[in-house]
Amino acid sequence: MARVPEAKVVLSTASVYPESTASAFEIAARLGYDGVEVMVWTDPVSQDLEALRQLSDYHGVPTLAIHAPCLLITQRVWGTDPWAKLVRSQHVAEELGASTVVVHPPFRWQREYAREFVAGVERMAEETDVRFAVENMFPLRFREQRVGVYIPDWSPVDQDYRHVTLDLSHTSVSQSDAMDMARALGDRLTHVHLADGLGSPRDEHLVPGRGNQPCAELLESLAERAYKRLIVIEVNTRRAQSRAEREADLAEALAFTRLNLAAPAGAGEAGSLGSPATSAERRSP
Repeated sequence: MARVPEAKVVLSTASVYPESTASAFEIAARLGYDGVEVMVWTDPVSQDLEALRQLSDYHGVPTLAIHAPCLLITQRVWGTDPWAKLVRSQHVAEELGASTVVVHPPFRWQREYAREFVAGVERMAEETDVRFAVENMFPLRFREQRVGVYIPDWSPVDQDYRHVTLDLSHTSVSQSDAMDMARALGDRLTHVHLADGLGSPRDEHLVPGRGNQPCAELLESLAERAYKRLIVIEVNTRRAQSRAEREADLAEALAFTRLNLAAPAGAGEAGSLGSPATSAERRSP
């Protein structure tokens, strides 16, 4: 028999772009996702606590994580003070019962913010049950050049973050070994953005199973250690020609995740994160 962990499979609202945050709740309910992660961005609904509460109640889909507005295109969402953005993200998460706030490390030009970032995130973590999970990012790549745009670093491995988000599209861009990163993070890996990539310098966010990242291996290894946190489908469906095509991609991602989020009963009792041989036999549905 297979052992399936208690981890919930969640839809990022970014996965339905260019459709709206409201559409993400509707699609998550229709396809059977366990909840949503709200990407706070320029869509006014994503910024509105009461609107999010109403969407969750109407569709019966909980908001389980908040992605703080820390992208280039969201530099002015909820003001320009990065600490104020995190405080507001925490408040929204607490009000909606979300367990996690996803945050990116500072951009290189945010020097004052970066100077206190590691210690500041830790202080905030002491004041709330909400987890601030810092996401692995990537350097920019130009031909053979690699340019770091995040400080203290795009990789969270050597930083003193209590909680980390592992994004497999980002490991693809940074040409990192996702399984090595997961092992190095150990119990600090408390949030997953599941997507795929082919090693392009561009952040692809492919449907899991369509790239070369170890999506199936990571899921099985998480099952082995009885991972109980969130696994968020964060994929790019911009090229979908219709709502039906977009939903087909998101249904495929959900089926892939649930298929591979299992381990042989009795496996991994020590809680280690490994790459079982059986993972190579997994296939996308």
